[in-house]
Amino acid sequence: MTPAAQLQLARLLQLASPALPVGAYTYSQGLEWAVESGVIRDEATAGRWIADLMQHGIGRFEAPLLAALMAAWAGGNTGEILELNDEFLASRESAELRAETVQMGFSMRRLLHDLRDNSLAGVAQTVEPLPEVAFPTVWAGIAAAWRIDPEAAITAYLWSWAENQVMAALKAVPLGQAAGQRLLAELGRQIPAAAVHALKLPKTEWSNFTPAFAIACARHETQYSRLFRS
Repeated sequence: MTPAAQLQLARLLQLASPALPVGAYTYSQGLEWAVESGVIRDEATAGRWIADLMQHGIGRFEAPLLAALMAAWAGGNTGEILELNDEFLASRESAELRAETVQMGFSMRRLLHDLRDNSLAGVAQTVEPLPEVAFPTVWAGIAAAWRIDPEAAITAYLWSWAENQVMAALKAVPLGQAAGQRLLAELGRQIPAAAVHALKLPKTEWSNFTPAFAIACARHETQYSRLFRS
């Protein structure tokens, strides 16, 4: 690898790291309610829930939207960036899901300044005036500014999401560390194909129709005992 490629890899690992200061670990995206209701009760059911959501929801809407955002950022298409940001905000099925992406987007926008990286100035200038910015909007802007390959970026984005879901399952079910690693190994096997599919999926075929996920997220809002914010 060239030094430039090595730097891009390091930057991508930074974006996908649990150390990214956006508070992702505080959200379960309805998984905690799925545990409360008995839909998720062990390693097998946790793996099925996360994999199905990745295949039918995240991989068919959020991932292709992220790819479109990266293309818009790379092409300097501000109108498309704003339209996709609004589309993602409108796609959040529950108050908690919407609050999650707005809070994480706010934290990513603040990180743009905290990084003190001049290459991110254009991203900051675009998102600064927005009253609400979605997490994928800023994430994609940084990835594009750092010239990260879109397929690698989507792969890392899906991995970060899956890792957060597994960590939520470890706490909520609960599961052991070895079970978590088995789940991540299986999800990791599925992620490359999901990333390639997301890159090729035309906008007319994007879909986040996942009724059980939407119900879980909505019911979590009134769940009495909980660890997570969504």
